[in-house]
Amino acid sequence: MDKGLGLKIQATGEGFLVTKPLPPHSKNHHMYYFYVLQSLKDKNLYFGYSDDLRIRFKEHKGGRVPSTKNRRPLELVYYEAYGSEKDARERERQIKKRAKAYISLKRRITNCLLK
Repeated sequence: MDKGLGLKIQATGEGFLVTKPLPPHSKNHHMYYFYVLQSLKDKNLYFGYSDDLRIRFKEHKGGRVPSTKNRRPLELVYYEAYGSEKDARERERQIKKRAKAYISLKRRITNCLLK
């Protein structure tokens, strides 16, 4: 039963699949990203946020970001999407300033990190 939530419910051989369609892409619905890069050179992590993750990663890879220029090559190992710039910026600040948040994130992405 949908109950007006916009959910799509499909019966499958193993039960039910419940999905919610993504909102239509428009200028009013813009996503912001908190992301984690790992240097292949020294294995260190770099945290950032951006409204266009693809372009920002290309900037990092091309050496156009001073903080990661000398740490290339880089790998994108993790990202989170947010509906507001404030939330993405706050997540970056939280990871950089709070040891517990950093440790929690590192545990979550441990299998994504390069050894």
